[in-house]
Amino acid sequence: MRRTVAAVLLLGLVAGCGGNAPTEQGSGQWSFKDDRGKEVTAPKRPERVVAQVSAAGALKDYGINVVGTFGPLKRADGTTDPEAGSIDPSQVTDVTGPGYGEIDFEKFAALNADLVVAGHYPEVTGLWHLTAEFEEKVLKVAPTVGIGQSKIQLPDGIKRFKELAKSLGADVESAKVKADEEAFTKAADRLKAIGKKMTDAKQKIQVVGADPKLFYVAVPARNPDLDWYVEELGLPLLTPDKPDAEGGGYFQSLSWENSGTYKEHVIMWDTRQHVLNPEQMKEGHPVFQGLPAVQAGRFVEWSAVAPLSYASYTGIMNKLADQLDQVLAK
Repeated sequence: MRRTVAAVLLLGLVAGCGGNAPTEQGSGQWSFKDDRGKEVTAPKRPERVVAQVSAAGALKDYGINVVGTFGPLKRADGTTDPEAGSIDPSQVTDVTGPGYGEIDFEKFAALNADLVVAGHYPEVTGLWHLTAEFEEKVLKVAPTVGIGQSKIQLPDGIKRFKELAKSLGADVESAKVKADEEAFTKAADRLKAIGKKMTDAKQKIQVVGADPKLFYVAVPARNPDLDWYVEELGLPLLTPDKPDAEGGGYFQSLSWENSGTYKEHVIMWDTRQHVLNPEQMKEGHPVFQGLPAVQAGRFVEWSAVAPLSYASYTGIMNKLADQLDQVLAK
């Protein structure tokens, strides 16, 4: 089971199950029903929020600044990790602990947080980047909100963070948010046009992740962004034949000797730091090297766990459209 859970987390299963809308707030008690079905309450509207990095990025895009984050915040070169989106690392306190799902409790306690926000996967106990054990410790300081990360499509996840941000005092009807939503729609239209072009040409994309031992082919229907790309935008993403039975069926894991099982026109690869990049995938893996897409250099990026906001995914979809335009010319 440990390998299954690690692999589920590796493939970056993103976004938010539909839940009830937040209670409208006055000067009294604050409440929000999260995607675990929990009615989360506080004596007043929370102002000092600590969040898993992609949740923090989504909230910031709606106008809610957090005081602390946990999860991948910076890359080795000091730049913001894509998982954190628009977060400026210098403006938050990183409370990430030494192991997955752990936090530095001393740093966390010093922030006087009144709310903690993170993703929630039904297949995994605890919250995203916060194990059940550490969540119990956190709950002694502040309530926690879990926003779903599977079994929904991208716009639903974006809506859930929009609802949460509104409950925390954000003006989600601002000119900026409306402009972000319009730009999101335009970017989606670009991908839709490319999807039609690829479908007409009978071309497909396989979405992959990899570690030194295994090659993973993602199941679009289990990932909110990918599912929406297929079902609403018509982007032709491969669904693998035999998704793994364990861990929710997010992917099909293959040995490197079987990494040539699918020979699609384009490979979309998971760009997170702990996942092998295309050059690393090629090294010592002749079967993978022999794939037509690899030999032609037809790689595009999958931002698997990006913040769920209009602003975040406008950039992601436009970048993906640019990359697809380039590789389809090869």
